[in-house]
Amino acid sequence: MLWTLLARYLRPHWRLLVAVVIFQLLQSIASLYLPALNADIIDQGVATGDTDYILRVGGVMLLITLGQIICAVVAVYFGAKAAMAVGRDVRGAVFTRVGEFSEQEVTKFGAPSLITRSTNDVQQVQMLVLTTCTLLVSAPILSIGGVIMAIRQDLELSWLIAVSVPILLVAVGFIVVRMVPLFRKMQTRIDTVNRVLREQLTGIRVVRAFTREDVETTRFARANTDVTEVALSSGRLMALMFPIVMLVLNVSSVAVIWFGAFRIQDGSMQVGTLIAFLSYLMQILMAVMMATFMAVIIPRAAVSADRIMEVLGTESSVHPPQHPVNTTTARGEIELLDVGFAYPGAQQPVLSNVSFIARRGETTAIIGSTGSGKTTLVNLLPRLFDATTGSVLVDGVNVRDLNPDLLWGHIGLVPQKPYLFSGTVRSNLLYGKPDATETELWQALSIAQATDFVTEMEGGLDAPISQGGTNVSGGQRQRLAIARALVKRPELYIFDDSFSALDLATDARLRQALRLGAAGATMIIVAQRVSSIVDSDQILVLEDGRIVGRGRHEELLQNNTTYQEIVASQLTAEEAA
Repeated sequence: MLWTLLARYLRPHWRLLVAVVIFQLLQSIASLYLPALNADIIDQGVATGDTDYILRVGGVMLLITLGQIICAVVAVYFGAKAAMAVGRDVRGAVFTRVGEFSEQEVTKFGAPSLITRSTNDVQQVQMLVLTTCTLLVSAPILSIGGVIMAIRQDLELSWLIAVSVPILLVAVGFIVVRMVPLFRKMQTRIDTVNRVLREQLTGIRVVRAFTREDVETTRFARANTDVTEVALSSGRLMALMFPIVMLVLNVSSVAVIWFGAFRIQDGSMQVGTLIAFLSYLMQILMAVMMATFMAVIIPRAAVSADRIMEVLGTESSVHPPQHPVNTTTARGEIELLDVGFAYPGAQQPVLSNVSFIARRGETTAIIGSTGSGKTTLVNLLPRLFDATTGSVLVDGVNVRDLNPDLLWGHIGLVPQKPYLFSGTVRSNLLYGKPDATETELWQALSIAQATDFVTEMEGGLDAPISQGGTNVSGGQRQRLAIARALVKRPELYIFDDSFSALDLATDARLRQALRLGAAGATMIIVAQRVSSIVDSDQILVLEDGRIVGRGRHEELLQNNTTYQEIVASQLTAEEAA
């Protein structure tokens, strides 16, 4: 998965990679050439006292070193640019794919995990690209070139390279193999920490209301401890790696000096040659150490790449049409024909044989007990889910065949949990219609019974809204969400229990204003309160995913037992009449 991901997202930036390779190659060649020049200065300059030779060769070494520094800087610059570009592209791809997911896929992964995959996991891959460009490219050049240059200096000492390098590779490989499962476990536990933290921040009011701070602190501490334990385990292995590398480096250095001293003593080697050989051995082992550092990063990046590719490789259960219908009559008429829906793996369907027509200019209400399938039913209309059986038609066209943008353009949805984005009242209202005028905004606020409190907010339309709308009350949040849908002026309004936080008087005024302000549109209202739907043109009574009653309030009150029970639990006889 890692190499597939890198191949896909590095390909557009191949010019940067070519530049990195060229400058890393030049830098490595300079690094290999300098020890040989150093040996010449010692053997032919210092040993003989030839000052001119020392100055001449020393000047060449200074120029080579300057070029080496320039090449290193340029290589790091292009490498960082490539890494940042890959990170940007992968994050964008993950975001785009998640945006295509239906509710089913979002629920499958979970929001905390998707956030981790878009941030922490992408960062691990990005770090791998950066270190590859800055370290791994030069490592094989230095190691192979170092072996060749060391053999040229002295063949008889080369056996030390054949011994030290395999020892280092075996020791490092043993550690890396044990680190891979730890990295996989760490990413999973980071997901858990994000999930717990997100729940606690989102539900802070509930936590405080039930005085559960101690319990939540303990829950977070447990998740935090789990991450810490895995991090410590991998950290211990990582801490063990570098002492081993240094031990091999130092023992190899001592061995070169020890055996080289005997060769110098018997006249078969010069001092400069010994120093050059020692430098090449250090370069070889340092190159192996660079690869060692990469060996630490690659397993974690591989785990992260698997998680990213899992998201990118998941197709939405809501497939876009191959030949989309791009025009409709724009009446906003909805028809369901024997619709059924079942979640994957569920033993029983949530909806069964649901059929009804919601006509333009009429209000269709859906009522039923908790878990009867009301929200699932209305989620089928904008294709947040696809019906398992049957057909959902908008203006006579199956929603599976409609261009998704056209379908969503017809619908103004106010979800069960209204969500406001961080920004201002104005930016939230403009979400569905960016070119709406200020008059249209105030008109929508007036219909939604939100004019009074928006006027009182400091800044009015430009008053700040916190993420999720946490700085306004639940009722105010619902009314702003309703106003946002009204600004869009769609042909079809879907209110999924959108009046539950309103008092009865405000609810009545809002519904009265809706009849006038949204006249001519199709309106579907999901409600728990009977008072919110008594004046609807059609009421559908859901029970266990089936329609067990339909008609107006008065009709159902006379001939539908389920509706009578709902009414009896909420209204007195006088109110019901």
